[in-house]
Amino acid sequence: MTIALALATAFIVLVTLLPMSRHPHWLVRGLDFPRLQFAFIAVVLLLLQWSLLDLSESSSWLYIVATMASLAWQLWWILPYTRLWRTEVAAAATQDHPNEISIMTANVLTTNRNADALLKLVRTHSPDILVTLESDQWWQEHLDALSQRMPYSIKCPLDNLYGMHVYSQLALTDSEISYLVEDDVPSMHACVELRSGSKVRMHFLHPAPPSPTENEESAQRDAELIVVARSVEKSDQPVIVTGDLNDVAWSATTRLFRKISGLLDPRVGRGMFNTYHAQLPFLRWPLDHLFHSQHFCLRKIERLPPIGSDHYALFAVLNFNPERGTLGEGLDAEKEDRKWAETITQAQDVHRNEVPKPGE
Repeated sequence: MTIALALATAFIVLVTLLPMSRHPHWLVRGLDFPRLQFAFIAVVLLLLQWSLLDLSESSSWLYIVATMASLAWQLWWILPYTRLWRTEVAAAATQDHPNEISIMTANVLTTNRNADALLKLVRTHSPDILVTLESDQWWQEHLDALSQRMPYSIKCPLDNLYGMHVYSQLALTDSEISYLVEDDVPSMHACVELRSGSKVRMHFLHPAPPSPTENEESAQRDAELIVVARSVEKSDQPVIVTGDLNDVAWSATTRLFRKISGLLDPRVGRGMFNTYHAQLPFLRWPLDHLFHSQHFCLRKIERLPPIGSDHYALFAVLNFNPERGTLGEGLDAEKEDRKWAETITQAQDVHRNEVPKPGE
């Protein structure tokens, strides 16, 4: 039993320490994802250590302290995404329809053929903007049923799991499809005009994940996130970035994205809103994201019912209110953060000027 507990302690310490290296290999970067699960394992392990080890032995306390330190480190990353934390984005004081924008982000899963489930959610929630990821030509043909309700669109049907569509009730201008890092992985960019006439710069992203079946390293994903962050960091425009970023909300690279961009995360202090994996309750984490500038406050954010995909859809309603939005307080970038961001984009030879700036 002591040997088993020692091996379990070594495991929890190893999976805690490895992500600190920032090594881009998928085996290391993948350890950012299940921090909640690792925290749960650490709690169970602490209970077993406390119950089964001989506490008069110094080695027993070494195991306990190592496990407690690992648990504390995992909690440091995930606690901001609980109600124990102070909210980062101010709540909307009142409903203000002309200045609101509602966004539904849905990774539909290319092989999923339950388009009716998604269309039903659209009818129920009536989002101003629907963003779909992994949508191919089949999905486009079914989503085009929304054309009367949502007459503005950007379409990029692909068979490689990186198709993307945007349908909107609000006018889209300066729309552009870009391939910022990889030739077969698109992103979309547009200026959206609210009912009040205010204009919002939007970026829709779905970078490829680090995995044994995609990219062996996270370099391409990280570069796409950071080059977009660097493109908006000095912008005075209202900005929204949304999509399946194939990175968790609490990873070092997503935190770097927030630091460099200056954008806020409405989930902080409200919940994790785990959108993946829809069929595996014990393996869930937040992969679908929405970040915005301080021009907005939050009226609503929720994870929607399943649509047959391995992702749940995410629905958020933002209120354009620059005065109240300034109550939100995000993360600050330090010199080391900016150096790391520059290293990431230089490694993939991408520059902020390559990112479209709709509405400028």
